Amino acid sequence: MKHRKASWVRWLAVLAVFAMVVAACGDDDDATTTTAAAGGETTTTAAAGDTTTPAAAAETTTTAADGDTTTTEAMSDEMYTLGVSNTLVGNAWREQMICAIKAEALARGNVDQVVLQNRNTDVAGQIADIQTLISQGVDAIIINPADRSALDDVIEEAAAQGIPVFSVDAPVTAPSAYFVSNNQVEYGEVGARWLFEALGGEGKVAYMRGLDGHPADTDRDTGWDAALADYPNIEVVYENWTGWDPSVGAQQALEILTTMEVDGIWTSGIDYTVVEQFEVAGVEYVPVVGADNNEFVGQLIALQGDGLSGAAVSNPPSIGGVGAAIALNLLEGQNVDQETLITPAVIDEQPELEAVYVPGLTAGWSSYMEIEPYVSYTADQVVACVGPGE
Repeated sequence: MKHRKASWVRWLAVLAVFAMVVAACGDDDDATTTTAAAGGETTTTAAAGDTTTPAAAAETTTTAADGDTTTTEAMSDEMYTLGVSNTLVGNAWREQMICAIKAEALARGNVDQVVLQNRNTDVAGQIADIQTLISQGVDAIIINPADRSALDDVIEEAAAQGIPVFSVDAPVTAPSAYFVSNNQVEYGEVGARWLFEALGGEGKVAYMRGLDGHPADTDRDTGWDAALADYPNIEVVYENWTGWDPSVGAQQALEILTTMEVDGIWTSGIDYTVVEQFEVAGVEYVPVVGADNNEFVGQLIALQGDGLSGAAVSNPPSIGGVGAAIALNLLEGQNVDQETLITPAVIDEQPELEAVYVPGLTAGWSSYMEIEPYVSYTADQVVACVGPGE
């Protein structure tokens, strides 16, 4: 696939010239922030501007010297190969992330293969997997990083060979890397504030975290701490990591509900199994904060009459599809931002919950799949989980 990377390098040269022209006309923003609204609607806001653009289908618009514009779906008919490195298998969120990458690759029509390095491993294993993708000559690499800084050298190794790396779900510190993620700091903060307010600013809470050491968990904890600092009468009586494993979350929740008194629970992606433990323990519901897992959303709808209240904070796995879309935009020669963040929405009202719930969807999956204006696929293509050539 050397010819493809050579083409990408040529595009970089074109972009460099284009950037100098744009610089002469005005400043560009370095980041884009998208706010997720209940029901999957989005708005896109330039980081340094005041304008908000309604979500629209992704397009490329070329302006000619005479002012005429032409809109096309792609700038090149070349075929590309995407590499993916995932280090957590058996997790529904990660499975949907990969399915969204495959769906975007298929929908775009200019990807011949998605090469997966997909296994339960640590930082050393992920470094080896990324090196394997480099040796296979992929055109871009999408990673969910196992560590914030330990991957820097291998990411720069890829960049030196003309292979851009896109970190989704969590940031890395490699200078060349592109960062595409749900805003995890805000995810932790807005969910915590909802819980503390639901308790009237005082009470005992359980703090059920994700994967110890993972950048997304660390960022969420930063947001949690920011909220907690404003509520001196909130007491954290339990804090532990679930590893984003639903069965571990269920065990911990049962322990919490049968051995201690809590007024509320904050969870990190294992919410629906936590809710199930109230019935097992034979105790009354307390407010629960979780993610936009479809099963949890369904529980908030069905069990409202039984006393369950809670909030689903959006954290769509389809961020993987956004990463694939931006990677392909870059390969096609488009100018892309170094950082793209999706701002979480808090979904807690019954009409909003009913609007996002999808009966029959796999437990642990999010119904928020079509993240506009970035992706080209349909929700059905994500569910099908079929990539090019499969």
